[in-house]
Amino acid sequence: MIDLAQASEDRRYMAEALRLASATWPSPNPRVGAIAVKDGQVVGRGRHLQTGGPHAEVFALAEAAEKARGATLYVTLEPCCHVGRTPPCTRAILSAGVSRVVVGCKDANPVVSGQGLYQLRDAGVAVTEGVRAEEAQRLIAGHSRYMQTHLPFVTWKYAMSLDGKIATASGESRWISGEESRREVHRMRRSADAVLVGVSTVLADDPELTVRHVRPAHHPMRVVFDSRGRLPSASKLLNSPGGPVIVFVSKQCELEDRQRIRSCGAEVIESGEERVDVEDALRMLAADYDIREMLLESGPALARALLDAQLINEVVCFVSGKLIGGQSAPGPLGGESATPLALVPTAQILRTRRFGGDVALYASIPESQTSG
Repeated sequence: MIDLAQASEDRRYMAEALRLASATWPSPNPRVGAIAVKDGQVVGRGRHLQTGGPHAEVFALAEAAEKARGATLYVTLEPCCHVGRTPPCTRAILSAGVSRVVVGCKDANPVVSGQGLYQLRDAGVAVTEGVRAEEAQRLIAGHSRYMQTHLPFVTWKYAMSLDGKIATASGESRWISGEESRREVHRMRRSADAVLVGVSTVLADDPELTVRHVRPAHHPMRVVFDSRGRLPSASKLLNSPGGPVIVFVSKQCELEDRQRIRSCGAEVIESGEERVDVEDALRMLAADYDIREMLLESGPALARALLDAQLINEVVCFVSGKLIGGQSAPGPLGGESATPLALVPTAQILRTRRFGGDVALYASIPESQTSG
């Protein structure tokens, strides 16, 4: 029989562990939070702060000290059971004398997946798994995506009017969404390892792609797909402080343009023949630059390229009450729509949130429609 009081308590403490985890940026490691509870009191809190540093469980157990014996440990991700840059967390949990462990979700890392839970159970520790699993899994979406496919988790973000336009016919797009929506976008950037745009977005909007209006300001890497090297030397992207800038070009990009962009402080990487190979570029970013979560803020053409390549995992659409109109005003997704309606990609709308006068739609694209 399910103990409803215990289940409610588990969800409450796991929510606190998730909040702890969400305020960290230990990439390429996953975000993890932990709470040690004894006799109805929180006796230890911890979160994983940086790669190579102690894991969340270790911090929580250290704070709990002797009170960890007989306590319940709430941890958002399955404790590790292997020797990596740090000792196994399962060993620390057993040494501390924890009697019960409550886990948000399993680790997708094949050297851990299920084995951490098995070791704890085998040693006599009571284990409850799957508490607030959906929230816990979303917190480590980039980690899981990389472990399964060696690709980053891509969230496509855009703002549009109530009639589905992202700009006027003349290209004006500031501002379709309201101030509260824009502040949320900066929070999204802060949680991402990289922000990706196409050069057309830079030419049209001259964005900085930095984190502002929220604290702490954790700046992501800024990535531009620019097949022919058109990125202006005077662009804000190349002249504003923030995360490092990487520009992907194709073989069609002239040497002088590559050198010009490099002289502005950006790294230039070749991928693709006539156009940037989007999947190859994303694989390089994941493997060579530890990019696990990427925020796509591009225009219609690059969004279509990534969607066609099945590289988008999540969609966040901010809808304002503006009515722009006009057949020549662009929508968020470019390309031709020759595919029968029954065969078009279909995202699953999961939830909505209000930001001032705007509504944000959050949707996921099923794994059957993503590559890897």
